[in-house]
Amino acid sequence: QVQLVESGGGLVQAGGSLRLSCTASGRTFSSYTMGWFRQAPGKEREFVASITWSGGSTYNADSVKGRFIISRDNAKNTVYLQMNSLKPEDTAVYYCAAGRLPYTDVASTATRDFGSWGQGTQVTVSS
Repeated sequence: QVQLVESGGGLVQAGGSLRLSCTASGRTFSSYTMGWFRQAPGKEREFVASITWSGGSTYNADSVKGRFIISRDNAKNTVYLQMNSLKPEDTAVYYCAAGRLPYTDVASTATRDFGSWGQGTQVTVSS
C-alpha cells in the first residue's frame, strides 16, 4: 500500500498558475504510473493527467492540454501538476493517484487504473 499526500492547492485568479505536489511513501514510487484527477461539486471525478513509471509518456485530458503539465521526480517520490492559464471551470478538489500495477507503459486515464488515492487538495479559480 502507498500513502499519498497532496499539497499546493489554493485560491488563484483566472489566468494565474499553481503547482500541485504529491509525495508518496510506503511503496516503490518509481515503479508505478501516477495520475491526477479532479472532482467539482456535484460532478463525477474526472481524469486530468497521468505519467508512466519512467516518466517517458504523459497523458492529458483535452480540457487541460496546453495548460497543465505533469512531471515526476522519482528521487523525491513526488509527482507534480503545473497548472497554467487557470480558468474558473478548473475549480475542484484535485486528487493524486498511484497505479495498480508496476511497470505499466500503456495509457492510464480511468479511475479503475489507480489503486491508491490521496486526500485531495482544493483549487479555486476566481473570475
